[in-house]
Amino acid sequence: MLSRSTIFGKAGIIRGMFLQLLQFSPAIAVVWILAIILSLTVHEFSHALVGKWKGDKTAEREGRLTLNPLSHLDPMGFFALLFLGFGWAKPVPFNPYNLKNPKWDAVVIALAGPAANLLMAAVAALILRFSLPTIIVSGFTLLHTFLLLTVIINLFLLFFNVLPIHPLDGSKLVTALLDSPKHVQLRQFIMTRGSQILTILVIVSVLTNIDVFGFLSTPAFGLCSTMVGISCPGLFGVVFGSLGSSAPTSPHHSMIQYGIALWMGAVSVWSLS
Repeated sequence: MLSRSTIFGKAGIIRGMFLQLLQFSPAIAVVWILAIILSLTVHEFSHALVGKWKGDKTAEREGRLTLNPLSHLDPMGFFALLFLGFGWAKPVPFNPYNLKNPKWDAVVIALAGPAANLLMAAVAALILRFSLPTIIVSGFTLLHTFLLLTVIINLFLLFFNVLPIHPLDGSKLVTALLDSPKHVQLRQFIMTRGSQILTILVIVSVLTNIDVFGFLSTPAFGLCSTMVGISCPGLFGVVFGSLGSSAPTSPHHSMIQYGIALWMGAVSVWSLS
């Protein structure tokens, strides 16, 4: 069985934001890319690491138990994310037959990615929180921008991936809980129709102005504000409000709507037999 990391994004938002950042602030564009690469790398590394802890060394043998981004990024998929609004990463190998408790160990491995995103967001938010006095006196630096992007990107990855839709990480927990015979039809529906439902939702998000996953912005920005100790939407306004009259000035602007949310898109775990 393989876990394939797939990155989804709202094409217009991502493509427009990236190109606009290149125009108004190449430095912030670079910081944005670095935050994406770091978040994706840690997410994938965490799946591989916990897989090894649970007895499966498949990912390690294939060189995925590393924090080297080159081992996790698919060049074509990454550039597609930047310029087309959707993309993909290299598949992470995972063999449930090597696990002592395949049912629950698989759940732990799946949730390792979102857990890592939460930890990354918490660390970046803590550093940013203690930097607030400096920000008030000296203003936002590229380091502060990187920390803010790291927080919000990881929180959106967290909330997206725990959705109980196959093949997202959260579906592993749901199907493990629905293991009784009376839930067999529901479990089969989640496993067989989940990817189709997710694909339709992503296509609608990419090709229209409908923010299908917009509901994720409330918990993501809310938790960000709680962690940092100040309004994250306000911080986004400070950072991007200085990029020019046509640059986004608030997270509710059409270029940032539902959060710089799908800047990174969302990493999901696809299970392939």
